[in-house]
Amino acid sequence: MLFGFTLQLGLAQNLESLQPRTFEYQEGDTTFVMKQYFMCFLKKGDNREQDEKESAELQKAHLAHINQLAADKKICIAGPFGDDGEIRGILIFATATMEEAKQLAENDPAVKAGRLKVELHPWWAAVNSKLF
Repeated sequence: MLFGFTLQLGLAQNLESLQPRTFEYQEGDTTFVMKQYFMCFLKKGDNREQDEKESAELQKAHLAHINQLAADKKICIAGPFGDDGEIRGILIFATATMEEAKQLAENDPAVKAGRLKVELHPWWAAVNSKLF
């Protein structure tokens, strides 16, 4: 029976490691559940020499990748910046680990092509936070 218990405990620990990190924060009468997300800055990459057609194809594939991440509930917000600066856009990943967020970000066709590069940071926000 010890083997069965050890196996179940191991599975429970593995499942727990796949869950996002959270903690509760009390402010007055309100309790906030804080959750760890991963903020991804999409920055200008080192290879931006694509011609107009290739650039348009990469952008289309990049947007398809972001839409798939959203459909899979791996990101909860995404968008470009409105200037022509070094940082081109952001993604906020709702993954259990930074490694998973990094892998998903690096699978972006624009990142693979070197047009964009990724900078990731752990970020905490209250569950059900809204933009307004």
